[in-house]
Amino acid sequence: MTDAELPVRAATPDDFPKASALLFGLFHRAIDREAQDLDRRVWDADRTLVVADGDEVVAHTFAAARDLTVPGAVIPAAHITGVGVAPTHRRRGLLTRLMRRQLRDLRDAGQESLAVLWASEARIYPRFGYGLASTRLDLTIDNREVRLPEATAVGRLRAGSPADFQPELVKVYDALRPERPGWSSRDESWWAQVLMDTPEGRAGSTERRVVLHEGEGGVDGYALWRSKSSWSATGPNAEVHVSEIAAADPGTYVALWRFLLGIDLARTVTYGFAAVDDPLLYLASDPRQLNTHFSDGLWARLVDLPAALTARRYATGVDVVFEVSDPILPENAGRWRVTGGAGGATCERTTAEADLACDITELGAAYLGGTSLAALAAAGRVRELRPGALNPASTAFGWHRLPTAPEVF
Repeated sequence: MTDAELPVRAATPDDFPKASALLFGLFHRAIDREAQDLDRRVWDADRTLVVADGDEVVAHTFAAARDLTVPGAVIPAAHITGVGVAPTHRRRGLLTRLMRRQLRDLRDAGQESLAVLWASEARIYPRFGYGLASTRLDLTIDNREVRLPEATAVGRLRAGSPADFQPELVKVYDALRPERPGWSSRDESWWAQVLMDTPEGRAGSTERRVVLHEGEGGVDGYALWRSKSSWSATGPNAEVHVSEIAAADPGTYVALWRFLLGIDLARTVTYGFAAVDDPLLYLASDPRQLNTHFSDGLWARLVDLPAALTARRYATGVDVVFEVSDPILPENAGRWRVTGGAGGATCERTTAEADLACDITELGAAYLGGTSLAALAAAGRVRELRPGALNPASTAFGWHRLPTAPEVF
């Protein structure tokens, strides 16, 4: 049977072991049984597509059902993960068929108007309508060169393992999530993924640790971190790796970072999920010493255009007509009028003249408020058809806080 004849099909529970082995191999990791068991807890055969060649799973994609915070709302969003094709079957169209089928299935199911993913290879996904919706900064901090203001938060720090404090972590995260575009819901199984700490995955570092900040009203912030020992000819040179930090107020944020930057015997502190507008940029005495590296974050795809544009809120009043192309989901193509503002919005088909023209990819990029329509227009990816329409629409699609995603899924 040729690759063109290999069918894309819904997965069955029996596919998991071979699908998991495929993904471990694709990401150049030895199979980790403990991690595999945790993966099984979030994997759902009913939301998974595979291609099999005989008894082998040779291609796979999974759409996890989670909520996502978007500007002014929390909505169901398909979280796409585990996308891959076996090396023996690459460049034969299997990925294209998988991704197109997945989008069609999501649209027909009608449960989610938006799909999001992290891209292992960023150039792949725009051709399926995914736009770069959030960006991030990867920090490599020289803690000897950075000073922070004194912490103003009243409270104390408590340290331990995530298992000691998981209820507190959940409480803080859930309290903050509705106001943070790009943050995803976490049930018990997804928390297990976030806190996964298998020996095989530590790469020479310590077990995962947590520091809590407890204010007058209870726990109001935390950081997840681990460290890795290192010594040089001049003395200690350990590394502290921060995987997540969350704080309810500026004082708590400062207190947590002062702790992380002050850990004894460490010289470097890394953090890979800083927002482009992260407060640390403005707290650090010398922001150059944060050694920032800019990278992509979430990629977003509008599955149901009118439902998605109605679901979010807008920073200012908006009344704009888009001419949209979408070769994969033609239901999204055509002219759409978006009207509304901070209190709500509608998106309806119209025969009115279009103000702006773009592909569905650009609406995905702008959806979380982190990529402006004006920037996309400057790149030639949004066209202004009515003079003066671009700037107010770009402002309305923005948000007071840039999106950031605190986890790779």
